[in-house]
Amino acid sequence: MALFGEREKKYFPLRSIASVLQLFRVQLEKNDEPNLSLLSIVVGAIENSLTCNRSLQVTTAAVAATTGAAVADTTTATKKKKTVSSAADAASIPSLPASTVEALLHKFQAQIKGSVDLTQFKTSGYATRELVKRVSDVIWGSLTRSCYKDRAHLQSLYSYLTGNKLDCFGVAFAVVAACQVLGFKDVHLTLSEDHAWVVFGKNGDETAEVTWHGKGNEDKRGQPITFGVAEKSWLYLNGHPVKCDRYMEVAALVSGMNPSINATTDIIELSSLQQHLLWMLYDMGYLSRYPMALGNLGDLEEISPTVGRPNCTVLFREAIAATRKYYNNHHVYPYTYLGGYFYRNQKYKEALEAWANAADVIRTYNYNREDEEIYKEFLEIANELIPHLMKVTSNTKNAVGPSPLELQLLLHDPECFAHLLRFYDGICEWEEGSSTPVLHIGWARPLVNRAARVVPFSLPFSFTSSTTATFEPSTTALPFASPSPSPLAPSTRISTLDRTPASNLEIVLTRGLAQPIWRTGVELPSSHSQIPS
Repeated sequence: MALFGEREKKYFPLRSIASVLQLFRVQLEKNDEPNLSLLSIVVGAIENSLTCNRSLQVTTAAVAATTGAAVADTTTATKKKKTVSSAADAASIPSLPASTVEALLHKFQAQIKGSVDLTQFKTSGYATRELVKRVSDVIWGSLTRSCYKDRAHLQSLYSYLTGNKLDCFGVAFAVVAACQVLGFKDVHLTLSEDHAWVVFGKNGDETAEVTWHGKGNEDKRGQPITFGVAEKSWLYLNGHPVKCDRYMEVAALVSGMNPSINATTDIIELSSLQQHLLWMLYDMGYLSRYPMALGNLGDLEEISPTVGRPNCTVLFREAIAATRKYYNNHHVYPYTYLGGYFYRNQKYKEALEAWANAADVIRTYNYNREDEEIYKEFLEIANELIPHLMKVTSNTKNAVGPSPLELQLLLHDPECFAHLLRFYDGICEWEEGSSTPVLHIGWARPLVNRAARVVPFSLPFSFTSSTTATFEPSTTALPFASPSPSPLAPSTRISTLDRTPASNLEIVLTRGLAQPIWRTGVELPSSHSQIPS
């Protein structure tokens, strides 16, 4: 693999988004595999130049606008960021000369080849576990400290070569790029929704930890991931991760770009570059098996739609289709991407359904303490987003978007209630068989409150989380219903949960009484007037 030839140099200095796109295109279309080191350095250099210390350069007007948006929104995690550009031409980027990139490429190559003696390993053309561990040790040992958690802009080789800093993903990507420098084409990046490792070997079926997760577990480097899969941990997706080839590794690099300069503001040039690169990879077919990248592109399209391109909801649904087709429906985030979009656009019934579908995925796992990111995601949905949804539908006086009648009907919609219970039922089953508990009183009280708000009057059906919802005769009409009979006949199924074991949670709703029972021996109030808010 040529390090930095004339074919690449002719695009330098990089001064615009168009020039970066040309460089990526020639790398993706050439006969040899793309140079991961080159592309990671280029992306990192551009990201660093656009985001480093830029929080001090945002105009007062932009700050006021983003602050106002933050106050108006109810949650930090789900609001869309403002984009800020300091350049008159949004297509321009700070100039990146060839000399800078070439010097960093030579530095990386010299470090890897000088630290890894291939004569000590019997490789036979394919990497071995010992070799992979040695490479990961070299990367790990040169960092300023073991791990960086929740730090932005540390995922590229530029960050590694200029500051000896990398995040979890960055270490894994650096190991793959280093193995490419050493001439091993069988070492590839493998991604779950919150972790990264490598696969290698003649058939690509051997796995090895090369990076850290959470608080850092350096003693795992070189070990296979079989124990994590056997535990049914979400961190390892039950053996259904995204296994990348070289082109999907480029997609992972682009998807990992971070245009943020603070919690509420993105740089428009970097967002635009990421969006254009993702569309290029989409058109070449390299995102078809990558749900997370499709979700990221959907988010970018929601903020700044591209003329002539599919709507963001199409991309979110493509991500869901990909996880169902290629990964046996084991990925959670495609559903939360879609649910977040519906929530932001006040399509609350659709949001509840998407979150319930996400809970249907998480029920296939056992909770582990390393699954903290997805735990926080579900906790935010349960204790922040759903309560806000209920608040909006209860108080329609100043409603914006759906009509007040539409919002009020959501509170009495049996399907909405079924989605809500399916969401909590998935959380309950996630806990079953797990060594670490998931649910506590912080989950239980909001659940009871939600059930009370959805069913303020009677509903003509009963529901238990371990069975199927069925309609029963009721003497009290629904407050919004016409005198005509319900279109659903008695005993008509409206939701099947496919549950055989007993759940931790049982809720029975029939003839106006809500009786949630948390199976810890505590029986909660049976009338709505007594349910705590």
